[in-house]
Order: sequence, then C-alpha cells, then structure tokens
Amino acid sequence: MKEKGCYLGIDVGSVSTNLVVIDEDGYVIEKLYLKTGGQPIKAMRTGINMLNDSLGDSVNIMGVGATGSGRHLARVVVGCDIVKNEITSHAIAALKLVPDVKTILEIGGQDSKIILVRNGVVYDFAMNTVCAAGTGSFLDRQAARLDIPIEEFGKHALNSSSPVRIAGRCAVFAESDMIHKQQAGHSVEDIISGLCEALVRNYINNLAKGKELLEPFVFQGGVAANQGIVAAFEKELKTKIIIPQYYDVMGAFGAALMAREKMHQKEYETSFGGFDISKRDFTVTSMECNDCSNMCELIKISSNDTVLASWGDRCGKWSAQYKESEQLSLVVT
Repeated sequence: MKEKGCYLGIDVGSVSTNLVVIDEDGYVIEKLYLKTGGQPIKAMRTGINMLNDSLGDSVNIMGVGATGSGRHLARVVVGCDIVKNEITSHAIAALKLVPDVKTILEIGGQDSKIILVRNGVVYDFAMNTVCAAGTGSFLDRQAARLDIPIEEFGKHALNSSSPVRIAGRCAVFAESDMIHKQQAGHSVEDIISGLCEALVRNYINNLAKGKELLEPFVFQGGVAANQGIVAAFEKELKTKIIIPQYYDVMGAFGAALMAREKMHQKEYETSFGGFDISKRDFTVTSMECNDCSNMCELIKISSNDTVLASWGDRCGKWSAQYKESEQLSLVVT
C-alpha cells in the first residue's frame, strides 16, 4: 500500500493528551483523546503506539507540531518540527473549521481561555490558570460528589425548571453554596443548572471583562460536550454557540495544521522520531543551578543516559541550544 503524506499534532495538557493526524488537505484522518494521568511521557508513548496500530504503514508523517503545557516535552520525546502556544493553536483550528469566527471560548480541565479574532487575526486573548471554579476539573469533582456521571451532568441541567443562584466566584464558596442549596431542599437538576450558570458567569467576569464579544462564537475544549454549560453560555450571551466537529482536540488539530504549513514552506526533513519511539525509555530529572543568585530549577530529559534537552533556566545557559521560537502568530491563514 502506498504511504499517504500526513501531519501529526500533539497537545499535551495536565488533564488530557490529544493527538490528531491530518492529510495534505487538512482533513482529520485520526484523533485520540487520552487522559494524561500525571504521566505525559507515558500518555504520548501510548498515543503514538495507538496511532501505529490504527494507521500502520499506510501513512508517512511529514511533519509534527506540538502545543499545550507539555509541548517542550513533546518536542523532545516525539520530535517536533514546530512548537507553539495554545492560543495560536486553538485560533488556527477554529479558523479552519469556522472561517468567520470572532470569539473563541475554550474551557479545558485545568484552565480556560478566551480568544478574540478579527479578520483572521488574533486580536486579543486572556487566560485563567488560577481559579478552579472556571475549569472542567471543578465540574468533574461536583459530578462525583453528586454521584452523577459527568457525561450526564449537562442533561440534568437541561431538565431544570428553576436554576438556583450559586456563588461561582470561588470553587470553595461554590461547593459550600451547593451543599447549602441541597440542605434547603432544592432539586439536583436546579442545583446543577445553577452551577453551570455560575461557571459561565465566572468565565465571563474573569476573562471577558472589558472585551467586545462578537458573533460567531465557537466553544471548544472538553467542557464543550457539557450541554448544561453550552445552554448557560447561550443564555448569558443571548446567541447560539457553535461547537466545532473536533471541539475536544482543537489544540492538537491546530498544531497539525501549523506543522503542515511549515513543511510546505520549505523542503524540511521532519524531526519526527518515528512510531517506534513508543519503545524508547525516557527519564526526567530535576536539578538546581547554583551558578548565580537565581538558583533556577532545571528539568532534564534523558534517554539511554544521554541528556536530550533541559529547560527551566532564566538565562538560557542550559536551554539555549534547544530553544525554539514561540512568538505568537498574529496572522492566521
């Protein structure tokens, strides 16, 4: 069978590790959504192995892009040709599927972000990496406390007849308020609906304050599967929200698109280590550099006793040889 030229995108996050393979035309031919489980290297190796099993010898990976909080790790473990931040990756993916998008809402497991796009350009953005009340992990925790599968959480919200007001500015206060509402006799459906509305208010107040939010709105990230949150956003914004086809792996999709664009610009030899990297052993260690008063904590990754990369230093002494530009791409095509 003739090999098909394809491009791989990897989004390594604290909650999930996502992989997307696209063809020369930018169409997704394979996607994986895996739990990181605190072991990003293991998750990446598992994903690569699964892609090898499903695609076999039918594809030839021509380029690889990485994004997410573990993108530097992906660059070393998998071998990436381009490494970009999540804002750029999510914007490029959204513009590919919804070319006229103007506002991108993204809520992941541990953080959330809003991206404003004007005429195909990232105009403004904001991120929340501090408040847990505006993330998917908070919903997971509350679903578990209510003994309701997270997959059914949103459906319960849609069955609410009178949502209660939940204090959503803080995860601790929100949880305490939920308990109080339960003790007061409110139905589970009304409490869940109120919680969804509280999360949306938290998101709008923290990220969208002072920003001009224009249609069309695209909602992506794992939480976009929650019907209750979607309904709460539509109620708050008074408009319909678009959920893209690959909402849960948009970061990886954007990384794959960027890899394709870079490799098309010039005849590069891909840095991809091949599908057999799933068989290699990688070791991550840390050390403190005492060469100056900064006393930076360095992260080193090794394979077969050879240091492949290091990062964490402020001066660039250790990481300079591995550093790759992550300047925000403002013009998106």
